[in-house]
Amino acid sequence: MPVTLDGQLVVAISSRALFDFEEENRLFETGDDRAYMKLQLDRLEVPAMPGVAFSLVKKLLAFNDATTQRVEVVILSRNDPVSGMRVFRSAQHYGLPIQRGSFTRGQPPWRYLRPLRANLFLSTHLADVRAALDAGVPAAQVYPLSVHASDAHPNEVRIAFDGDAVLFSDEAERVYQSEGLSAFQAHEASHAGQPLAGGPFKPLLEALHRLQAEGTSAIHVRTALVTARSAPAHERAIRTLMDWNIEVDEAMFLGGLPKGEFLREFEPDFFFDDQTGHIESASLHVPAGHVASGISNR
Repeated sequence: MPVTLDGQLVVAISSRALFDFEEENRLFETGDDRAYMKLQLDRLEVPAMPGVAFSLVKKLLAFNDATTQRVEVVILSRNDPVSGMRVFRSAQHYGLPIQRGSFTRGQPPWRYLRPLRANLFLSTHLADVRAALDAGVPAAQVYPLSVHASDAHPNEVRIAFDGDAVLFSDEAERVYQSEGLSAFQAHEASHAGQPLAGGPFKPLLEALHRLQAEGTSAIHVRTALVTARSAPAHERAIRTLMDWNIEVDEAMFLGGLPKGEFLREFEPDFFFDDQTGHIESASLHVPAGHVASGISNR
C-alpha cells in the first residue's frame, strides 16, 4: 500500500512557529546564512524552547494512538537542511512524533502545501501566509512574541476563531466598511436566514469537527467563536453554523469590546483573527495568529 496522508488532519508549521528561534533568527535576518547555519549546528544538542504554537501541536498529536494516525504535523520551513536537524532533534526531545519536513533555505515553502493537502499552515512569514490563503489553505501569521498557552487544560485542544473573513466570508464586513455599523446591523438582520459563505478557515473548523467525532476519550476539541458582532447580527452567524452542521462550544458576541481579556478567560491554545489590531491585543493574553484575508487585509 502506498503511503498516504488521506483522512488525516495535516498541519504544516514553520520552525519559528513551533520553537523559539528568535535569537537565531536575528542572525539569519542579517543575511549571513553561513553564520546562522553554524550557530544552529553548534546548538544541535541544545533543544530549542517551545514556541507559540507548541501547545497546539502537542495536543493535536495526542489524538494519535497505537492503532490510528489522525493528525500529521509537517515542518515547512525557510531554514536550511542543516538547521533542520536541530528542529527534528528538538521535536524528539519533547516527544513530538514529527517525521516529515521540507527545508528551503530562504525560499518560500508554501508551494509544498498542495501535495500535503494541508488543513492548516502556521508561519511567521506574512508573504507565505498570503500565498497559502490564495491557494485555498487555511493559514495564519504567527506572532512569535505572543503569550504562550495556559497549561490548565491538558486534555482539551482549545481553539478560538473570529467570524467574518475567518470562519465566514467577508460579505458582511464589506457592508460595514462601506456603509457603517447601522447598515451592517440592518443587513445582517434582514439576511438572518441566509447562510454566509464559508471563509478561509471553514475547512479547518470542519476538519476539527471530524477529529472530535472520530477522536479518543483522552483528549477533546473545544472551540469558540469570538466576534465583534452583537445582536441582532448574532443570529446569522449562529444559523450559518447550523446550516453547516457544525457546533461550536462557546460563542462570544462582544459588540466591539476588546477581545483579549475574554480570550484570556477562555484560555485557547490558539486564536485566529483577520484584524491586526485584534491580534496585537489578543497576543498579550493568548497565542494568536493573523489571518491575512478579507477586505480589511487587501
